[in-house]
Amino acid sequence: MAMWNPWRGCKRCSDGCLYCYIHKGDAKRGVDTGIIEKTKDFSKPIERLKNDNYKMKSGIVYTCFSTDFLIEEADAWRKDCWQMIKERKDCTFLFLTKRIDRFSDCIPDDWRDGYENVVVCCTVENQRNADYKLDIFSKLPIKHKCITVQPLIEAINIEKYLNGIELVVVGGESDTNARPLDYAWVLDIREQCIRKNVSFEFRQCGTHFIKDDKEYRLQTKDLCAQARKAGIDFKRNS
Repeated sequence: MAMWNPWRGCKRCSDGCLYCYIHKGDAKRGVDTGIIEKTKDFSKPIERLKNDNYKMKSGIVYTCFSTDFLIEEADAWRKDCWQMIKERKDCTFLFLTKRIDRFSDCIPDDWRDGYENVVVCCTVENQRNADYKLDIFSKLPIKHKCITVQPLIEAINIEKYLNGIELVVVGGESDTNARPLDYAWVLDIREQCIRKNVSFEFRQCGTHFIKDDKEYRLQTKDLCAQARKAGIDFKRNS
């Protein structure tokens, strides 16, 4: 597993961005998140050692987790990234995006029905954005599709969009002022996935977590561990 952030910086564009960890982290460091710029790791996938082997090992590469791979300000750089992704067929590049409506304008000329080594995760957080973004996502030529429902800020129904989806990840919001996550919403999405035979992962609880009509205040460090303790992940039948 590797991380690759060819550029940094982002701009809020969705209801789920309100308490974005990128903006919070940059604010603590006195960094302007609105400045989108290349990083020193831009060419990381194709950098080589003295013996000519790639520095970055084969496997999953989490891509642009401190920004958005489809952000407009990176349009001039993305073509080079696609070339590196195409070269590193031994790696699987996974990226999340809140800008799935830009996807068709951002793919390379030889994309056709998608690259085998690219996983695209469309991020949604409420019913309005789910209906808009997942309708687009369902029609796009992508070999490996996932849906990230994080932060989940209301009950949503995505069952009709689950055809062709390999995994749905659900999680709550992490912030002192975070919007609450109701466990019933999580279980409902899980049932939708089971009916459609789509893998499901409960990635993290929310800071304000509701279960059986009782609200709990959880520490950030415990959010992922508490979600794992629920033991509700589902692996699809192949």
